[in-house]
Amino acid sequence: MYGRSVVLCAAWAAVEAALGPGLRAGEKGPGFQWPAFQDIRYREDWSVLAKRPADAPRDLFDPIKYVPLSRDGFVWASFGGQARERFEVWRDFAFLKDGGNDTYFQSRFRLHGDLHVGPALRVFVEGISAHSRTRDLPGGTRAIDADALDLLNAFAEVKIPLCADATAVLRAGRQELAFGRERLVSTLDWANTRRTFDALSATLQLPAWTITTFWGRVVVVNRYHLNHDADNTDLYGVYATHKVTKDLVLDIYGLGFRMAPATFNGTTGTERRWTVGSRLGGKLGASGFDFDLEAAGQFGTIGGQDIRAWMLASQAGYTFADAPATPRVFLGFDYASGDRRPGGDVQTFNQLYPLGHAYFGYIDIIGRQNIADLSTGVELRPHKKLLVKLDGHYFWRASRRDAVYNAGGAVARAGALGTSHDIGGEVDLLLRYQIDRHQTVIGGYSHFFPGTFIKQSGAHEDTDFAYLIWQFTF
Repeated sequence: MYGRSVVLCAAWAAVEAALGPGLRAGEKGPGFQWPAFQDIRYREDWSVLAKRPADAPRDLFDPIKYVPLSRDGFVWASFGGQARERFEVWRDFAFLKDGGNDTYFQSRFRLHGDLHVGPALRVFVEGISAHSRTRDLPGGTRAIDADALDLLNAFAEVKIPLCADATAVLRAGRQELAFGRERLVSTLDWANTRRTFDALSATLQLPAWTITTFWGRVVVVNRYHLNHDADNTDLYGVYATHKVTKDLVLDIYGLGFRMAPATFNGTTGTERRWTVGSRLGGKLGASGFDFDLEAAGQFGTIGGQDIRAWMLASQAGYTFADAPATPRVFLGFDYASGDRRPGGDVQTFNQLYPLGHAYFGYIDIIGRQNIADLSTGVELRPHKKLLVKLDGHYFWRASRRDAVYNAGGAVARAGALGTSHDIGGEVDLLLRYQIDRHQTVIGGYSHFFPGTFIKQSGAHEDTDFAYLIWQFTF
């Protein structure tokens, strides 16, 4: 372990020494700004480099970010990638006193090529290789930890101008999907393998609206063979985003989901579920206040039984703009319904394909199903490149007759094992340092305090989790 750490540090130092001057050049120059790197890489547009002013700053990777393949630039390509190293430390994982301690490394590498033929045609291909040192925890090395080599994205795209202010974008093939704040559909970047879909999508782009219709099947990781989509599931629907003002965004969506078979609290059968919801969030002008409010209802059937479920997510914050480190304090409340009794009709909310890691604590014990969460915290920026965030959560079961579900949607503790609502609390400390536009270092520590239900239902040791991530993007 120590040897590998030394190697990583030495490699990092070598990269900084060799590339430092170019990497540390500011992102802005006279009349020019580099595009920001995106979590979903196909959302980047590097054609701006074709018209960069002669006196604009240069970056080491500029020659591969825009590569003209014809004299007039009608055909051009862009290439990029990302390397990530993560070190994790667990103590009493899953509340276990024995068998819950481990330390290990995970690595992930992504490379992509983006070919454009005029403004209308595009082919985007991205590969991923994810590796994990022996994970000696319950579950071993999971599908989210390792994938030797596979395609993350591989699609063809056609862009059709409809009028001066409207464009349609049609996309077919393997593609990452993420909508809104990613509470229900996310790339799940925390997972070493990420999440992707074999899908068809059509997006209408208007000045103040973006409306996407889609159908897809989630891709199942097969560690040493080519991945394939899950033919027992379908995700489809419409997601619309409206920019109300410069700082305020409205989302409206309807998502359909099919899975065969599915089981919720003793009810089994083919799940056909619709999720209808909306989100409004942003800043309230220059007041310093911000908010995020999302609500959704679900209906449908499982094995002939009716589905009636709902969720609410909310957070309000205030930034002290004139205070040292510009602190932002926030308070949030999340609720997702649970089942009233085992068997029969289902009231358990289905979190679909979420970014749970960001909303219910970094230990990932809790998912958005049968849960209530009261959270609070503070964000600080003691330096322009450094973010420090401290969160606190208190969790309880929405229904005592239903289970505790983890971030992956699996049952962590069956509902019948205890009578209490009280699950416990978690404290999370996160530090994020942006070394330059290519390199980021993220570290954190989390502690979970088991509540009455966890103590009633089995092992109940306090859980500790720490991690350190270095990420290089180009």
